[in-house]
Amino acid sequence: MALFRSPLDRDIRRLAVPALGALVAEPIFLLTDTALVGHLGSAQLGGLSVASAVLQTAVGLLIFLAYSTTPAVARWLGVGNRARAVAAGVDGVWLAVALGIILVAVGIPATPWLVSLFNPDASIVGYATEYLAISMLGLPAMLITFAASGLLRGLQDTRTPLIVAVAGFISNALLNTLFIYGFGWGVAGSAIGTVVASWGMAAAYLVMLVTLARREGARLRPHGSGMLLAGHAGAWLLLRTASLRAAMLATIAVATSIGVPELATVQVTLTIFATLAFVLDALAIAGQAMIGKELGASDLVKARAITRRLVELGIGSGVVLGLLMLLVSPWAGIVFSSDPVVRSGLAALLPVLALGIPIAGFVFVLDGVLIGAGDARYLALTGLINLAVYAPLLWWVYSSNLTGTAAIVALWFAFGLGYIGARAVTLGIRARGDQWLIPGATR
Repeated sequence: MALFRSPLDRDIRRLAVPALGALVAEPIFLLTDTALVGHLGSAQLGGLSVASAVLQTAVGLLIFLAYSTTPAVARWLGVGNRARAVAAGVDGVWLAVALGIILVAVGIPATPWLVSLFNPDASIVGYATEYLAISMLGLPAMLITFAASGLLRGLQDTRTPLIVAVAGFISNALLNTLFIYGFGWGVAGSAIGTVVASWGMAAAYLVMLVTLARREGARLRPHGSGMLLAGHAGAWLLLRTASLRAAMLATIAVATSIGVPELATVQVTLTIFATLAFVLDALAIAGQAMIGKELGASDLVKARAITRRLVELGIGSGVVLGLLMLLVSPWAGIVFSSDPVVRSGLAALLPVLALGIPIAGFVFVLDGVLIGAGDARYLALTGLINLAVYAPLLWWVYSSNLTGTAAIVALWFAFGLGYIGARAVTLGIRARGDQWLIPGATR
């Protein structure tokens, strides 16, 4: 019965369940946009696909603002120094502000060029450019949200990010519906609604951050060396995330070459995959916080036990989610598109997605554990190896004579089983050893 019960489950559940709501906020934002925009037409959905790929790359590359902040804060919490823990989080937020300003200044003028990199069909260029240019204004808010939520998770608080995420999701859904259909703004309305909701979430976090810092006696002013330390800690995570985004972008690029309806189908599937990934990442976030705290307290035995239990839960959750996806696959297309080609493509593609979800559960959990341990260098270097494994699979799909549904099914086999499978191997090898188990306040 150990598979179904463990003394660690209470602590894991306390962190993972609230983290689930906060983690799915971003993909649910995109799912909402996808569902609403999808009924405008395939060209609009294709434009959203290209723009979203750019935005997710920009935001994803800077996810280290949360992923490096959480274990840094958790280690100081394990040592027993809460003021130092909060100060580490404050540095992360200031770094997020600086990076967000740079992204807006550079990203808006570069929008047409960024869209052109995907060589999209002429029918979707205008929609992609419009959505991307407006959405750039929300990037600083997203980065602030990452850093502030990383601080709270490091302090073992995942309930507060849940509250903010739920409020943000409700606001995003209502605003998008109003702007897209009520005001008739179309794709632009979707982007504006998401930007407004993102800044509302960021404002809530900033108010909480000021209150928390004053209560714990931590400084609020920017600290140059602290910001540099936060940036240095995230450098390897940046490379790790770059390899992940490269794989996603390459997948989108190949889908673009197949055709507009096929691109729209892959966009919906990637969005669903991202949502399921964030569901599984709730366990990974619990792992980041718990592993960081136990290593800070130098309890290596408990850190190893937490890892084993998280792997069991990750695989088990993947099996359940895969079965659910298999059950809904014949009807999922109705929600996301009015195009019969997209609907039939989803009916064929989603069962393939379902097959790989248990492997993804294993991957996401171990990724979170190693991030919590500060083992970012290994994650970065093996990320390049995983990408090298994926490249020839992707090239085979691109250069084959497959078209339509057959082409996108082959593409998802390459991504969902080939690339994710390579990550499972490299992460599993590392987790079996002890080199990542380094105790103390810093790694």
